[in-house]
Amino acid sequence: QVQLVESGGGLVQPGGSLRLSCVASGSIFSMYAMGWYRQAPGKQRELVAIITSGGSTRYADSVKGRFTISRDNAKKMVALQMNSLKPEDKAVYLCTARRDYTTYDYWGQGTQVTVSS
Repeated sequence: QVQLVESGGGLVQPGGSLRLSCVASGSIFSMYAMGWYRQAPGKQRELVAIITSGGSTRYADSVKGRFTISRDNAKKMVALQMNSLKPEDKAVYLCTARRDYTTYDYWGQGTQVTVSS
């Protein structure tokens, strides 16, 4: 079992920055791929960024060059640094974890990000 707790969301002006964090508990964190998804009202959940257990990263085209995902295995934490935020980045951001060689995804409760002037 893996429990995921996100933090760091909030209200920010366009062009601003936020840093989201997700802390995991309950298992061997280094063996999990970690990711961030987001869901805006009336829209499907979409992938934002993924970091594998080996440290490889992948980003949605809409956030490339603005967002950076990173992990700290010692702290069992994955972070999402979000810069140059746009109103369209407004969504609930959810942390996810998938152990290597499995297909089951664990999800956090999400943290709200609002970008507005």
